[in-house]
This record gives sequence, C-alpha cells and structure tokens, in this order.
Amino acid sequence: MTADWMIYGANGFTGRLIARQAKHKNLRPILAGRRAEPIRDWAAQLDMPWRSFDVSDPSALAAAVTNVGLVLNCAGPFSATSGAMLDACLACRAHYLDITGEIDVFVAAHARHADARAAGVVVCPGVGFDVVPTDCLAALLKEMLPDATYLALGFDVNGTPSPGTARTMVEALGAGGRVRRNGEIVAVPFAYRTRLIDFGRGEALGVTIPWGDVATAYYSTGIPEIEVYLRTSPAAVFGMRWLNLLGPVLQGTAPLLRRLAAMSKGPSEDQLRQETSYLWGEVRNAAGATRTTRLTTPNGYRLTADAALMAVQTVLERRPPGGYYTPSRLMGARSIERLPGVSAIRVE
Repeated sequence: MTADWMIYGANGFTGRLIARQAKHKNLRPILAGRRAEPIRDWAAQLDMPWRSFDVSDPSALAAAVTNVGLVLNCAGPFSATSGAMLDACLACRAHYLDITGEIDVFVAAHARHADARAAGVVVCPGVGFDVVPTDCLAALLKEMLPDATYLALGFDVNGTPSPGTARTMVEALGAGGRVRRNGEIVAVPFAYRTRLIDFGRGEALGVTIPWGDVATAYYSTGIPEIEVYLRTSPAAVFGMRWLNLLGPVLQGTAPLLRRLAAMSKGPSEDQLRQETSYLWGEVRNAAGATRTTRLTTPNGYRLTADAALMAVQTVLERRPPGGYYTPSRLMGARSIERLPGVSAIRVE
C-alpha cells in the first residue's frame, strides 16, 4: 500500500471541513468527488491533488482507487456510496474509512470482516461524530461493568444539519426506529421509548432514535440490549409519533423532502466554533448495578474533522491488521479525549 490517501466527497460540507483541517495539519490528501469543476477549484485553493469520478462507474472507481493507500469516504447518503467504494477498496487493497451514522451501512461493512482481514484492509466506518464519542463511552462502560446486559447512550446537541446529513435523515424515515434486543437489531416505532436523562446540563427528556450505535456498540461491547437517546421536547415526541401514522405518505413525498434537505446550509462558522455537544452513557447488569459516563465535545461537524483525521493517521502510521473495526477498537476507548475541545470522560 502507498502513503497516498483520498477524501471522497471532499467538496461537501463535512468533506471541506476535513480537507481544510488536513491542510492545517500539513497533510496532503487527494481530493475527490463526483463533479470535476467544484473538486478542481477546491483542490486549487488548498494546493492539493484531485480526481473526479462517480462511484456508480466501476471502471472509473477502480482506476481512481488503484495505488491509493486509504480512502476516507465523506459522500452521503452512504447507503448510495459505501458499498461500491468498499468493494473497490478491498479489490485494490486500500483501507476504507467513512463518516456514516447509518445502521445498515455499519451492518454491511461488518459482514465484510473476513474479506477485509484476508486483504489486509482496515474497514472502519463511522469515524466522525457518528459514532466516535458514543462508541468510546460504550467501550469504557463495558470495561467498568464487564457483565453489563443493557447499554443506553445519548446526546444533547443543537445546530443545523448539513445538506448531506439532512438527506440521510430523509432516507431514514422509511426505516423507522430501531433498537437492539437479545443481540439483534429490531424495528420499533418512532419515539418508541422516552426517559429523563441528565446529559450533562440538568435532567431533560430523551427519546429513542435509530442511531448508528445500535449496530456499532454491539460490535464494540457484545452487550445484547442497546438503545440510543436524543434530548428532545414533548412536542417533538408528539410529532415523531405522528410519523408512525404518516409513513406511507412520507415515502410518497420522499423526492420533495430530498430537495428540501439539499437546501440546508449546515451550521455557521459561529456555530462550529461555539456549540457544545453533551454525551451520556449508562450500563446495567442483571443484578441492577449501573455505571454512568458523561462527556462534552465541540460541535459535531468540527469534532468529525478532527476524529476522521485521527483515524486516518492511526491507520497509516500504526498499520493495524486488516478487518472490520469500530472507532474505539481502532483507536482506543479514551481516544476521544485526545481531540481538541473534548472534556475528560466523567465516570459515576
């Protein structure tokens, strides 16, 4: 493998943040994307090499990934890009990372573990805010209570989603809610369960959401019962429960919703600098013993840029054996604490 690495989707909102941060760290990835003109112009601004190709074109994809040591895929929805890109990376023996939070993408990547191990390729999806902080909390909680049978994770965030995140949220409407029960991912209604949680700034209402940890936290911990919560309001819970009745209608309006999602501009520069995210985790064993962790981080997009580059450098510098990894298994349960603006993990 070569030391050259690539950011695909480098002209998207998060891809730009990562590319700019790479420049700040004196890294020089190949910037890549589907449309040539914006990638060429962005690469010229950063003085970086560039390539243009569509992941739906197998020959162009194979040619672009050949002789690349690692691909960081930032082009969502990842349900549309990850499969083809991972296939190409395995064939060309390039490590594969992405910043997805999509449950089905994690499951599909995990299913390629044996292929990745045989090829000597590291496969680690979710190296951004989805799901680095919560995966680290999950791994640490498992260390603290090894016989845990139940894991709950949650977060309290503000801010505006990027266009890519907004499109992914639209795509997720058709899948509904999901949790893990008896080691299996199961479908549940939207707003399936609520509870009061102190995410780190006082007790608030939390509601279950189909977050990526429903997949990844199980791969990191083996805990069979997993739920993920988001801080919310009673009005939002009411609206989410209406979605359970409007599912067929929403599927029919998906094209319109995707167009509306594309209009999202993402967080402002002030939001990126000033916003704080609050993370929480809890485990419980069969005897009723519990342990709790809390963590604060910068804005999720800002954290994603730092976390993704930490994952890239971990793979290229440490050269771990091939196979599927979660972020905590690749970088360590306390790796999140090494990122700028992140607090120490508080344990109770």
